[in-house]
Amino acid sequence: MGHWRRLFPTIMRLLLRWLRLCPRWARGHRSAQLQELWSYSRLLLKSLCFNSLCSSDVVLDSVFEPVYWLVDHFTRWFGVLFVSLVILLTSSVVLIVYYYVLPMIISSYPTPWIAWHLCYGHWNLVMVVFHYYKATRTDPGHPPLIKNDTPSVSICKKCIIPKPPRTHHCSICNRCVLKMDHHCPWLNNCVGHFNHRYFFSFCLFMTMGCIYCSVSCWNMFVGAYSAIESYYQTPEPSFSFHERMFHKCIIYVWVLTSSVAVALGGLTLWHAALITHGETSVERHINRKESRRLKDRGKIFQNPYNYGRMQNWKLFFGVEKCSHWLTRFLLPSAHTPYGDGLVWEWLTPSKET
Repeated sequence: MGHWRRLFPTIMRLLLRWLRLCPRWARGHRSAQLQELWSYSRLLLKSLCFNSLCSSDVVLDSVFEPVYWLVDHFTRWFGVLFVSLVILLTSSVVLIVYYYVLPMIISSYPTPWIAWHLCYGHWNLVMVVFHYYKATRTDPGHPPLIKNDTPSVSICKKCIIPKPPRTHHCSICNRCVLKMDHHCPWLNNCVGHFNHRYFFSFCLFMTMGCIYCSVSCWNMFVGAYSAIESYYQTPEPSFSFHERMFHKCIIYVWVLTSSVAVALGGLTLWHAALITHGETSVERHINRKESRRLKDRGKIFQNPYNYGRMQNWKLFFGVEKCSHWLTRFLLPSAHTPYGDGLVWEWLTPSKET
């Protein structure tokens, strides 16, 4: 027992001395490690980035690459949520119209107006549902993964495959898309050659449907808004539960459809202008840059895919004769677009602007 009493203080003194010396050794060792890491990082950075092709654009793209990655992955996952939201909001408006608006129209409007509302409302609903389903479920089209005789204009840096004209890479789908316009999160799908018509038709008929609901419910909206304002009066008006639900549902439908009509209407007009000039959203950006570049050289840029305003619309909707405006535009139609999206005719562009 006495032996351990003499040994214990000796062990404690040695331990304290070692702890006093340890930070000095650790500081020196840590400093050497940091210096080695810094030298290695500088060598790695120079070996990867220092070359004749390096520019400020390359540096910015490299810096923002993690941001692009996050946006692409969040957009891919949120696509399912956005599609569910479109279905939920559209279904809620349809249910309210069937439960509240349509019975009031039938009970208070003259017969010709009732027939018009029934025909137009159901036709518009069928067109919206058909084109939205086709836009989400139709593959936009992709170039072949194997080499063939299809003409190409470049090689995709990410897919490492030939890119036909008007083809661009979608970082969200991680594939090249034929005649790519953009990736739409509300469809959870790319808008390309084979579903571009469905996308535009959905935007058009959804805008028309929202305007129709907003105009049809205007008088009901004014009455419901006045009734809701009277809720806070004294004495409180004696509205039943059904009447209060009617007032709130009408307010909800009118505000939602009016907001969507303004927002989606602007998007529809933008895409209508692009179609008129034979462009996609991606090509609009490219053509503007090319137009400015040629203008500085005293030249005029002409879009090789602009066949004239009316001809552009006919090619877009697949109209070959006058009856097709009825069967292929005003009625649901699953006909394929003009061409295969791989080969495009380089006609002399129209002088229309």
